[in-house]
Amino acid sequence: MRAAMQRPAAGESAPDFDYYLLTLSWSPEYCHGHPNSPECNGSHPGFVVHGLWPQRNDGEWPSHCSNAPGLPDPSTMLDIMPDPHLVAHEWATHGTCSGLSAQQYFALVRQAFQSIRIPAPLAGPAQSKTMSATAIKQSFTEANSGMSADDMAISCHNRYLSAVEFCLSKDLQPIDCQAVRDCTARSIRIPGSGQ
Repeated sequence: MRAAMQRPAAGESAPDFDYYLLTLSWSPEYCHGHPNSPECNGSHPGFVVHGLWPQRNDGEWPSHCSNAPGLPDPSTMLDIMPDPHLVAHEWATHGTCSGLSAQQYFALVRQAFQSIRIPAPLAGPAQSKTMSATAIKQSFTEANSGMSADDMAISCHNRYLSAVEFCLSKDLQPIDCQAVRDCTARSIRIPGSGQ
């Protein structure tokens, strides 16, 4: 089902961006360097939402567009964004540039996350594995009808998977990532949730 086009919140001007970048962080890699983070208590063994970022086709992006208040209860997002500080940060930095209220923006974040099927081999594997960026993309395209490898980018840090980023139109349809670059490592280590 096609998502409804979101409109700017009342009293705000139309947002100055072309598409959204949905970034799903690989929690086991993040937790390797941040073991005391709320996300690292074992309840989020795979991908978590880092953010839904307004982006421009030229590679630039708006940030900190207003002082509009965030969600009154950030805990409503903790099932997919496992840290209330991350929820607040994403609203202040990126959500305020969406032209939406906090409630509308986080409903869109949830809708975007739910629109992506995580491939079975990457749904919180207990053991580490190594894959190429191409193989990771192929896993996602096989699990998500209508998505192509050009609609996403693989991020890594020191050859470890850190995130998969999806370029989405304002109505959350997959689109080519024109200004987002892939990890250049030939092989990417994917830490398992038990690592």
